[in-house]
Amino acid sequence: MKYLQEQEAAGPQLNAQLEGWLSQVQSTKRPARAIIAPHAGYTYCGSCAAHAYKQVDPNITRKIFILGPSHHVPLSRCALSSVDIYRTPLYDLRIDQKIYGELWKTGMFERMSLQTDEDEHSIEMHLPYTAKAMESHKDEFTIIPVLVGALSETKEQEFGKLFSKYLADPSNLFVVSSDFCHWGQRFRYSYYDESQGEIYRSIEHLDKMGMNIIEQLDPVSFSNYLKKYHNTICGRHPIGVLLNAINELQKNGMNMSFSFLNYAQSSQCRNWQDSSVSYAAGALMVH
Repeated sequence: MKYLQEQEAAGPQLNAQLEGWLSQVQSTKRPARAIIAPHAGYTYCGSCAAHAYKQVDPNITRKIFILGPSHHVPLSRCALSSVDIYRTPLYDLRIDQKIYGELWKTGMFERMSLQTDEDEHSIEMHLPYTAKAMESHKDEFTIIPVLVGALSETKEQEFGKLFSKYLADPSNLFVVSSDFCHWGQRFRYSYYDESQGEIYRSIEHLDKMGMNIIEQLDPVSFSNYLKKYHNTICGRHPIGVLLNAINELQKNGMNMSFSFLNYAQSSQCRNWQDSSVSYAAGALMVH
């Protein structure tokens, strides 16, 4: 079992925070088949993430795949948890052992150690929001947490193909965990396009370029964008897997669209000493 490290608030207080953020957002892209949402502390990105979670329809969602990047351990494939239940301050979330069995049989996955599982926040920060979005059906769904390594483009295609059959099912939801640009000396990234004005405007322009490419649902263009600008999007591999899964379904004639609904920065960088992290929330719809 796993406890939420970032107990920014005990159950009731956290519940009230999540409710507050969700109540300020419209559900325009419901039911989402997949969402992209940030994984920083809720004080920074809680209100941004609400824009994605508001698009989740608990009435039809029965299995939630949570794809998060590995921050602490080098991983060239994807890894599965070794526990059965994730605890959140709201209620416990059950891991779907049947789907885990199917994934395990492919030979494409490894096991996360308990230590890796507990240290990694990219999946963890989505658990309370998942619990909140699904609370009206809390005993009727399971989760499938997947830790995504530093995949090659070929591996992103392979995992995309594997997950595409799950993405095709309307009762499944994919939660893709990613922050956007990490800018500043502490992130060793300081791309700046002066033509955009202040540094934070240049960062926004760079992020929105990437977001537009994601909205075009083109994994190759997204890879090329990353090669060109090296934007420090920590969930680029989970996003790559999602784009490849979508691509696979589009080949079979499925019609989908992705829209970003919110963008935010932890602070506005104006000089070289500043640093910031960007957040974006969006939803995939099947038509």
